[in-house]
Amino acid sequence: GGLRRVTGHLDDCTCDVETIDAFNNYKLFPRLNELLENDYFRYYKVNLKKPCPFWNDNSHCGIRDCAVKPCPSDEVPDGIRSGSYKYSEEANSLAEECEEAKRLGAVDGSLSEETQQAVLQWTRHDDSSDSFCEADDIYSPDAEYVDLLLNPERYTGYKGPDAWKIWNSIYEENCFKPHNVKRPLTSGRVPIPFSGVCVEKRAFYRLISGLHASINIHLSARYLLQDTWSEKKWGPNVTEFQQRFDEVLTRGEGPRRLKNLYFLYLIELRALSKVLPFFDRPGFQLYTGNRSQDVEVKNLLLEILRLAKSFPLHFDENSLFAGNKKEAAKLKEEFRLHFKNISKIMDCVGCFKCRLWGKLQTQGLGTALKILFSENLIEKIPESGPSYRFQLTRQEIVALFNAFGRISTSVRELENFRNILRNMR
Repeated sequence: GGLRRVTGHLDDCTCDVETIDAFNNYKLFPRLNELLENDYFRYYKVNLKKPCPFWNDNSHCGIRDCAVKPCPSDEVPDGIRSGSYKYSEEANSLAEECEEAKRLGAVDGSLSEETQQAVLQWTRHDDSSDSFCEADDIYSPDAEYVDLLLNPERYTGYKGPDAWKIWNSIYEENCFKPHNVKRPLTSGRVPIPFSGVCVEKRAFYRLISGLHASINIHLSARYLLQDTWSEKKWGPNVTEFQQRFDEVLTRGEGPRRLKNLYFLYLIELRALSKVLPFFDRPGFQLYTGNRSQDVEVKNLLLEILRLAKSFPLHFDENSLFAGNKKEAAKLKEEFRLHFKNISKIMDCVGCFKCRLWGKLQTQGLGTALKILFSENLIEKIPESGPSYRFQLTRQEIVALFNAFGRISTSVRELENFRNILRNMR
């Protein structure tokens, strides 16, 4: 059981996995989940129609178009569906696999009439507040609100060279990759990385690796176990999990990936504990138009942030972004551009649901780093009036908390997989 190996100390930080598990699974996770079900956090505005700027080969069978709500394949008569491929068994199963992946990967864009009205009101409210310079994405006419609760992150059948190529481009993003790291996804033995790499670049690599691990845990935990016309059954797929994380099967890589997941958890937790003054101002509201609910949600949010602050074993990010002011500013800009690029790479993801969660989690992590880089600005935020020097838009806030929600969920799912594996012995 390669999983037992991820215990004890994490590199770069003074903490152990058991402490994080107990804190997350019993204190933070339940509250965070409740927070994310509220309207403010439930709707994320995203542009899923941007073309892929890097390569334009259509991945197998145009899975790229999967959000065009396709006819559920069971409504299409078999003859029509397989007509063009009549004579080829193989092509037929390929077509079916595609249909399947399209169906599972489609984004459900429906919003109730009421929500559509509310969202217009939010935009008016947000535009009047002191936001500046926003991600190009959400002002595009193609950007739409998506209900995250209707589109859970789970297995979609999206795999193959396409997914591989995308992760690879992310890892190799702008030479941030340490030179002696083999591509993380080849099956070859990976050399022990990071000798002679400055800590920030190593951190960047570990954050992305942690994100990758988190996403793979969700896909294994919410796997399509049974798909018949009468019911779809989603649940944990232990084999899938072991292929990605078992120490023996991954030749030692699995435990390292999981360590990176915890590293990412601590970085984002640290950001939440640092951003408290921004949300704590009396004038700050999580505006949805429903006043009493807005007050309640803000209180729950503050409770979560204080909880994050109370966590004893924080990670000292000064070791991460050390160096003088000028260096730090340059690094901050570098990180910002990397995240912009990763978001562009996400536009190449064929499966729309994967693209949605990919963009959201990239933006969430980018926002967490922005917070860590702006610590001194946050401390100087005035109690009232605009905070020009440090600002978070609704978009960033929703991404920050939902992204952390995904990682928090992964840590929680890990415990579940550990128990299943223990009982299998």
